[in-house]
Amino acid sequence: MSADRSTGDFGSKLREARERRGVSLRQIANATKISVAVLEALERNDISRLPGGIFGRAFVRSYAIEVGLDPETTIQDFIAQFPSDSVTAGHPTTVQVEDHEAHESDRRMASTFVRLIAISVPIAGAVIYFGIAGRPTPGGESAPSTSVEASAPATTADVPPAVAPVPAASPPPIAPAVATPPPASATPAADDRLTVELTVTRPCWITATVDGRQTINRLLQPREKNTIAVQKEIVVTAGDAAAVSMTLNGADAKPLGKAGDVVTVRLTPDNFKGYLQNR
Repeated sequence: MSADRSTGDFGSKLREARERRGVSLRQIANATKISVAVLEALERNDISRLPGGIFGRAFVRSYAIEVGLDPETTIQDFIAQFPSDSVTAGHPTTVQVEDHEAHESDRRMASTFVRLIAISVPIAGAVIYFGIAGRPTPGGESAPSTSVEASAPATTADVPPAVAPVPAASPPPIAPAVATPPPASATPAADDRLTVELTVTRPCWITATVDGRQTINRLLQPREKNTIAVQKEIVVTAGDAAAVSMTLNGADAKPLGKAGDVVTVRLTPDNFKGYLQNR
């Protein structure tokens, strides 16, 4: 969300309401689980520290409740003061990431197709060449003729004595044919699904959009565990990055950020390994 430091009195109204109620920013932070740095930025009309869309409006609602302001009226004042798309819409960065990755995917597919053509052309040429070279040439060698020589009639003296015939040897037994086992089937393709497990060490506001549908948008409590099956992608936004613990397909993920940071991450079955802890 881009910063908007234009002059206005929205942040001043929040600060005045807080001072009239006699509460400190630390007390509001403890009650709402929003970091003091983000609350200070809100009172300065600096919305760059807030998350986008409904998540940022939820921060304003929580602040208004703690200082005794009407939450709906306060949100309307917030939108009127900051009417940008980053306040009224959801997660604009997700669309940009998707467009970029779609472009990269198309580029990789085109490159692979060109390489396949470059490899296939020489192979096809070699097959055609050897197929033509292996054919017999018409008008080849004729079978050699066998000459027959005439022989003189044999006389009685020339006839050798009779010899008893030698019995022919019996042919060796024929071994039974052994059936060749069929080749082993190919190993099934690996599961391309992603399983994400979310827990928090202290109360933390979480939103999660899974395959285009929002499944979580609330304040999670410690020891609460959420297991989510993902087919294409999951977009997670955390109001306190250091409070979130994740596992991806059973492996521990890296910390999302520092305490009080608002962080949004996009995970898919293709990129989740980049978020795993180094072992």
